[in-house]
Amino acid sequence: MTVVKSLSRLKLWLAAMPLALLTSGCNWVVMSPSGDIAVQQRDLVLIATGLMLLIIVPVICATLFFAYHYRQSNKAARYEPKWDHSVGLELMIWGAPLLIIIALGALTWTSTHLLDPYRPLGRIKPDTPTLANNVPVGNLVDNQQQANGAGKPLEVQVVALDWKWLFIYPEYGIATVNELAAPVDRPIRFQLTSSSVMNAFYIPALAGMIYTMPGMQTTLNAVINKPGNYEGFSSNYSGAGFSGMRFRFHGVDDAGFQAWVNQVKQRGGGLNRASYLQLEKPSEKVPVRYYNAVEANMFKLVVEQCVQPGKVCMSQMMHGGKNGGDSHSNMAMPGVNGGKGPQDVKERPEGALMKDPGEKGSGNHWTAPADIKQDGANSAPGSQQNRNHTMLTPSTMPGTRPVANG
Repeated sequence: MTVVKSLSRLKLWLAAMPLALLTSGCNWVVMSPSGDIAVQQRDLVLIATGLMLLIIVPVICATLFFAYHYRQSNKAARYEPKWDHSVGLELMIWGAPLLIIIALGALTWTSTHLLDPYRPLGRIKPDTPTLANNVPVGNLVDNQQQANGAGKPLEVQVVALDWKWLFIYPEYGIATVNELAAPVDRPIRFQLTSSSVMNAFYIPALAGMIYTMPGMQTTLNAVINKPGNYEGFSSNYSGAGFSGMRFRFHGVDDAGFQAWVNQVKQRGGGLNRASYLQLEKPSEKVPVRYYNAVEANMFKLVVEQCVQPGKVCMSQMMHGGKNGGDSHSNMAMPGVNGGKGPQDVKERPEGALMKDPGEKGSGNHWTAPADIKQDGANSAPGSQQNRNHTMLTPSTMPGTRPVANG
């Protein structure tokens, strides 16, 4: 009998070994992050999971219990075919899930605001809260962060290219490709955009992912609290080279960061419009590259999609075009129907929303009448014969149509 039990236990261990081998290769960085924002996001996942398990676990246990207790062979189980209601049971079935849903709703609502990627940091780590913890969303500014010990945020401009990452440090006048560094315990403000298609910037140890979109700018505030060499990558499919769109993020102390900045300044050439246009071309598994100087407003040119010389920026297009003039004179949308349309003519009609109140004038209703023959009009939209038909009288007889009257 002892031998049989031993063999059964051995079979259980052997069956569990493949699962142990599979889980041993898992990367638990999301559950063991190194940045305060990622820590709060991890805690949110754990709390929400725990709240949901308060219902899931009892339901599963009850299902197994009822299936076993009321099996056909158990003659001792009570059989009550006419039982249909219990106040206590109903309160438990509906009350417990309702309370958990309320708790999850409150947790989600508060966390959505506190972990808003656009919100400046209120603290730099859990054990060193700052005076800004209770400041309303949007009221934190750089000088408040500096006064609370958080320091001035490190500005990093991120451009998602096909298929690599460009990082620009405007404060230091440098740029890198597929390598990022930041001091420990210093807030980081990422400004992100894309050169062609939508992408997603993600460093699991630092913070949650945020999308990058061409012609738009998104923002992510974060902080790294532990030194280390972390992985960053694109978490949104963007083409053939997507799998190799990865970079390294170095969390270092202040001295290490300054040494890294000096290293970048000593290597590589400058990043200007011409070199950016070359870098922008699709390429895969690009090695780390340094730029010791960056042309002014390079990130803004990328966002407004006017890096190419002679191309009008979006802000210029919205404020009078390349040569100034009327604020609406160059707001034409791209051509349709082979490039031919009303937007291609020099003098095109403006809609009512673009006109001043005095230019709109007034007029009667232009809708065609209900009965053309009786009312002596026609069905052509905008016909002058229809201008006086402003009211429909209801039908007095079943099956007849309402008649338009002036």
